[in-house]
Amino acid sequence: MPGATAPPAAPTTAEKITDHRRKYQEAVGDRDAAAAAKQHPRGKMTARERIAGLLDPGSFVEFDKYVRHRSHGFGMEDNRPFGDAVVTGAGTVHGRQVVVYSQDFTTFGGSLGEVAGEKIVKAMEFALKTGAPIIGILDSGGARIQEGVVALSNYARIFRLNTASSGVIPQISIVMGPSAGGAVYSPALTDFVIMVDRTSHMFVTGPDVIKTVTGEEVGFEELGGALTHNTTSGVSHYLANDEHDALDYARALISFLPDNNLAEAPIYDSDTALEITDADRRLNSIVPDSPNQPYDMRVVIETILDAGDFLEVQPLFAPNILIGFGRVEGRTVGIIANQPSQMAGTLNIDASEKAARFVRFCDAFSIPILTLVDVPGYLPGTDQELQGVIRRGAKLLYAYAEATVPLVTIITRKAYGGAYIVMGSKQMGADFNIAWPTAEIAVMGGAGAVNILYRKELKAAADAGEDVEALRADLTARYQADVTGPFLAAERGELDNVLEPAGTRLAVVKALRGLRGKRVEQSTRKHGNIPL
Repeated sequence: MPGATAPPAAPTTAEKITDHRRKYQEAVGDRDAAAAAKQHPRGKMTARERIAGLLDPGSFVEFDKYVRHRSHGFGMEDNRPFGDAVVTGAGTVHGRQVVVYSQDFTTFGGSLGEVAGEKIVKAMEFALKTGAPIIGILDSGGARIQEGVVALSNYARIFRLNTASSGVIPQISIVMGPSAGGAVYSPALTDFVIMVDRTSHMFVTGPDVIKTVTGEEVGFEELGGALTHNTTSGVSHYLANDEHDALDYARALISFLPDNNLAEAPIYDSDTALEITDADRRLNSIVPDSPNQPYDMRVVIETILDAGDFLEVQPLFAPNILIGFGRVEGRTVGIIANQPSQMAGTLNIDASEKAARFVRFCDAFSIPILTLVDVPGYLPGTDQELQGVIRRGAKLLYAYAEATVPLVTIITRKAYGGAYIVMGSKQMGADFNIAWPTAEIAVMGGAGAVNILYRKELKAAADAGEDVEALRADLTARYQADVTGPFLAAERGELDNVLEPAGTRLAVVKALRGLRGKRVEQSTRKHGNIPL
């Protein structure tokens, strides 16, 4: 037609490839360079560097690299970076697939808007349908204010997926910057939270809001720093020295865990000695002669486990109880142990909740549980009672009673009262219960029992001017011999064996071998009502 303009020529293949290279450079190369310039001076890695440090080299496959937000207003339409504020994808750790997302604080402060939320949801759905662990690396200022309700709705979708994934695939959160407001509930719903000292922060309301509402002045570190959440609140499970340490801990953690609830944990080669070793024999002298003298239960744990390799979880929170993972004959076991060197190994609210959640995790993923007992009872005090030790301590009872995985319990010394019952006792469902000759199993310790049972005799001796302490010591020794000794419990079937400490490792090996085929029929109830 006269005067018509010819249509533009279709781009050639070479031109399309050039355009792709340009977009790739904009999406990855330029973004990473700009992010590095901002993050490195703060001692922090970029979102992609964190993924590279977590995954096996060359294994990462990225999702949604070229998505862009669709927001208008507040100048957002003029700033539409590829990938938005999060990097997502899949890769391997120790050769096993995991799914990962890593928030990019250098893009819109890592905030979660519509598209960033969709990317995380897509990654979580991919992990769930493929049965792979999901690892979230958090570094975000929270919901994107410019996008309003769509940002908030994606948090709700994430929380529902966290809940749907619970007990199905392992979920790990690595907090490497801020996580505030509603954003904190996603990591709280996951199985393990790792924080970096001095650079990670989590809180529902920040210091400025608290000061405005209550007048209280508090700093970021004191309110929601990594040390606070590892020592006081119990929100975090590991305090990393730096970002590399955090990623290393996550990799170590994955090595002990199955891919999902239908898979077995990986089995590693083991050179487990099948005879008593010198290290085993050292356990014969670990328990002091004085019942009031502490010792370190970690020594017992490390003697039992392959190569003494114990990955402790929440080491700084409720240190009166130890939890973590190890291997016996190359197979993962979960460890729960009273720690006599901290608060005499008593149970309290924090210890009960710490151990209960760990029991439930192990049970959900079919990881056998080894319980080591040296517990004089529950920590007494009005603070404990008024803060709900009855309700909150019952969580540990509930967790053990509900567990169907292999349960092996070793009583090394004290096992008194309700604390004996809750710590994997025979009638709570344990499969093998073993005691050392040093074990004392009773309603209470000998001294306390004598003060009650022989109150009149002790008073009469005092009135007569006799040596009351010598009498008390004699009565205590007789009570311990007649009532608390382990053979009395063994006679009644509450213990399956009494053995010298040196034989503990081999006994655990044989017990766990025998329990590999354990099956328990589940009831048809929808779910129980744990005392939350």
